[in-house]
Amino acid sequence: MFEKPADTISPVHDLILKRWSGVAYDASRDVAVEDLASLAEAGRWAPSCFGDQPWRVLFCNRSTSDQAWEKAFNSLGEGNQPWCKQAPVLAVICADTRFSMNDKPNAWGAYDTGAAAISICLQARHLGLMTHQMAGFDPDAIRSAFSIPERYRPMAMMTIGYQLPEDQVPDAFRERELKPRARKPRGEMFFLDGWGEGI
Repeated sequence: MFEKPADTISPVHDLILKRWSGVAYDASRDVAVEDLASLAEAGRWAPSCFGDQPWRVLFCNRSTSDQAWEKAFNSLGEGNQPWCKQAPVLAVICADTRFSMNDKPNAWGAYDTGAAAISICLQARHLGLMTHQMAGFDPDAIRSAFSIPERYRPMAMMTIGYQLPEDQVPDAFRERELKPRARKPRGEMFFLDGWGEGI
């Protein structure tokens, strides 16, 4: 993988620095089921309210089921389909809206599901895989395609696969793939001892 390191102002673990959301996938390289199991294990150990683990993740691996992959692909927005068509795995990430322990509404299910998702992304980077999370999909279409029960809310989709070498990135995606990473100033989002007091 070619790198796009984050420009940090404080020390950060290398695994976090190297995780970024690319769009140039190598369609010729499949993702092994064993690697998907490793991603699932990383997500399984994410923290959650009351240990309820509200996330549900459906991996659609083109090498094991063209049909499942196509159903996931067809639910993507038109803006995402051109680059997603090269990704060998499309994942559907859902949050349980109710606690499994008492069937009461779970206001923290989406938050906890995000923790599982970033755990998956970091484990993927550790394995040499690239991920990209997306909101650009039709939740109703994905629910219908996979008969997802009503209590589970489709939160995001994620591409998983191997990155193309830098010299093979298609011209259509080259600017997007190679532009430097950027973030808001830290003090706009993280505070110390008082709201708006940047750290």
